[in-house]
Amino acid sequence: MAVSDGNKCYQFPKDFAWGASTAAYQVEGGWDADGKGLNIWDTFTHQGGDRVFKNQTGDVACGSYTLWEEDLICIKQLGLTHYRFSISWSRLLPDGTTGFINQKGIDYYNMVIDSLLQNNVVPVVTLYHFDMPQTVEDRGGWNSEETVAIFEQYAHFCFKTFGDRVKLWVTINEPYIVAKHGYEDGVFAPGKSKKGIGAYEAAHNMIKAHAKAWHAYNKSFRSQQKGLVSIAINSDWVEPFDPNSTEDKEAAERYLAFHLNWFAKPIFVDGDYPEVMKAEISNRSKEQGLQSSRLPEFTNEEKTMIKGTADFFCLNYYTTRKIKCPSSENGPSYDSDKAVEGLKDPDWPISGVEWLAVVPWGLRKLLAYIKDTCGNPAVYITENGFAQSDPPTFQDLQRWTYFQETLTEVLRAITLDEVNVKGYFVWSLIDNFEWTSGYSVRFGLFHVDFNLADLPRVPYHSAIEYSKVVKRNGLISQK
Repeated sequence: MAVSDGNKCYQFPKDFAWGASTAAYQVEGGWDADGKGLNIWDTFTHQGGDRVFKNQTGDVACGSYTLWEEDLICIKQLGLTHYRFSISWSRLLPDGTTGFINQKGIDYYNMVIDSLLQNNVVPVVTLYHFDMPQTVEDRGGWNSEETVAIFEQYAHFCFKTFGDRVKLWVTINEPYIVAKHGYEDGVFAPGKSKKGIGAYEAAHNMIKAHAKAWHAYNKSFRSQQKGLVSIAINSDWVEPFDPNSTEDKEAAERYLAFHLNWFAKPIFVDGDYPEVMKAEISNRSKEQGLQSSRLPEFTNEEKTMIKGTADFFCLNYYTTRKIKCPSSENGPSYDSDKAVEGLKDPDWPISGVEWLAVVPWGLRKLLAYIKDTCGNPAVYITENGFAQSDPPTFQDLQRWTYFQETLTEVLRAITLDEVNVKGYFVWSLIDNFEWTSGYSVRFGLFHVDFNLADLPRVPYHSAIEYSKVVKRNGLISQK
């Protein structure tokens, strides 16, 4: 059924997943509570140096480690069918390995999972959302191939411990952000800046780690637990700045190759990187006097191992860009290899943070692109949201308009483009620690007052309206 004007409810498919998402470091707090080990964001934020807004940390965050019941109340108020959260690797395994297991960490996540199920909410569990145990990072982190086996062991432990109840797993959240911000630019933890090398090494190892985890589940747990495993890939939609420019069209294609398809093509298509990505990096490496490409290569055995290691597609979408060729390029780096310039259309409204231009139709186009290039997978939109700057307004009417427009485009993707979208998760359930923006940016459906010791959660207008959509499994169109 198509979306059109008129005061009518347009239904989403039966059993559509309505959710919200959070991540451990961003909400839990309890950074050193009950035997939890250090992670890279503990280290990164404690080092200061204004790398985070006002040197804020996630030491307390939303206090969800001790206030989980308050989060559960929010989930129930919304009427969610699904809730996506991440496990703090170092809360379960303080040194990152199964050599020492923290039972209190197991108890906490058992409580979260069991209470969700008791309230008919499906847990969607992410194994890695940016918070590498510091001991694993000290051994090289994602720049080290050793981490592939360490992550596989961690994933196996989680499947064994929680998989009797968890049926939807996400191995790694936004490997692009981890690789680019953490190991190339150094603006996110662990703060490493290995220009032109670090991001590619990290991505290479994350793809292999994901695939190993998927195979571990497939071999040892799938037949009995009957769950599904994927990876959450973030991408903007892009279009050429000048639709008539061959250079801009090629730049837009290159952008998708270096973002979405950096991970989607190996995992969903053929086990290997996009051809344009391999060619660009190889050519530039030779021009720089190197004997081999800065982009690592997968062996034929690895390509076979990687191909097809996702049971559904997890997409994190926030915005769209217009793309053109850059006027200049600097030395060896991911950005020089990609060789694009992304621009915002001045007509696009801006949500709370400067980078987040609101472009709902971009999501529909990206969904259709994934359908066409990745074998028509089932798709869960595992993150989408709109920020408010601090101080926020409880009557976030404009923000709710953005949500309505976005959900309309999702419904069009389902009904008109026949994309198999299975669910939609708002980022985020509650205001939280937004990485280097600290608490200055608010994506939550629920307001959190970080100045009060009890960290109260209060719904924004958008939470109330979202709960209505969830309840009727549909949108009321307005003339």
